[in-house]
Amino acid sequence: MTASRPFLKTCGVAAAFVFSALALPAQAQQKMDHAGHNAAAASASASPSTKAFQQSDEKMMKDMAVAYTGDADRDFVAHMIPHHQGAVAMAEVQLKYGKDPELRKMAEEIVKAQQTEIAFMKTWQARNGVK
Repeated sequence: MTASRPFLKTCGVAAAFVFSALALPAQAQQKMDHAGHNAAAASASASPSTKAFQQSDEKMMKDMAVAYTGDADRDFVAHMIPHHQGAVAMAEVQLKYGKDPELRKMAEEIVKAQQTEIAFMKTWQARNGVK
């Protein structure tokens, strides 16, 4: 049993190193501007679905670049609408190009749910004099 303790300690140190290494890119990513993040990955040889996903990602990131007002409710809705629209666009790409029946069903559900939430948020904005 004592022989396994050094092994466990080594595994624990290795795991801590891996987790800390994984956390660094996540922290750096939180501080960077994501607009056009996938643009460099686009190429003439990209599949039609990849190009469609990249276009929807770029539009969503551009549309989410809205100035904050300091009002949590207004800011939440102003950023969530384009976020949800991006989810709808990505789900539509899945429906156009995807083949897996479970993912297609999920994409259909995403479109329905996100469109309902977008409508709610736009109604909220109109009721509260936003936009």
